[in-house]
Amino acid sequence: MQKTLYVINPNSSQAVTAGIAAAMAPLSRPEGPRIECVTLADGPPGVQTQHDVDRAALSVHRFAQEHRGEAAGFVVACFSDPGLHMLREMKGVPSFGISECAALTALTLGQRFGVIAILQGSIARHWRTWGAMGIAQRVAGEAAIGRTVSELSDQAATLAAMVDAGKRLRDENGADVLVMGCAGMAPFRAPLQEATGLPVVEPTQAAVSMALGRIQLGW
Repeated sequence: MQKTLYVINPNSSQAVTAGIAAAMAPLSRPEGPRIECVTLADGPPGVQTQHDVDRAALSVHRFAQEHRGEAAGFVVACFSDPGLHMLREMKGVPSFGISECAALTALTLGQRFGVIAILQGSIARHWRTWGAMGIAQRVAGEAAIGRTVSELSDQAATLAAMVDAGKRLRDENGADVLVMGCAGMAPFRAPLQEATGLPVVEPTQAAVSMALGRIQLGW
């Protein structure tokens, strides 16, 4: 039986999950594993605070426990990687967080990457991750667009804010790679890359690419 790589959206937004699923299309292969993007209905509307992160972590872990038998792997599709280390205590099923994978991918594309965050309050949480990974010196900076997860659905306004943030990170901070700091930004990778002239990492694509390689190699 073909197993499933579960891409878990820990918030309750079906629109965000739809955007993630569209971004997965180039990575799907008939030979598998099957990529399934799921929404956690009991999650917060957006994972925006540490309280949201901690709450989402338990929902992510519960889903993984219920589906581990048919899982080829799990990807936590939230830039705070809620529940990732709990999932990694489950032996035999590889688990990935999109923040960690996005940063690792960005390091292969340039010397210093800039992160486009949704809210100013998210940035301190991101810096804790970069410090824990030991890569803070490779982060050019972060810029927030000041929009909640639900407000990302206004695509024209969101893209305009992201382009402005990306250009500031490029011109003022010296970023030579951009990382989109929210799974809900998935639809904007191509236009952002075109507008800024920099490689842009969509974090869920980065994580699923790593997951598929690991699964294929049997690591």
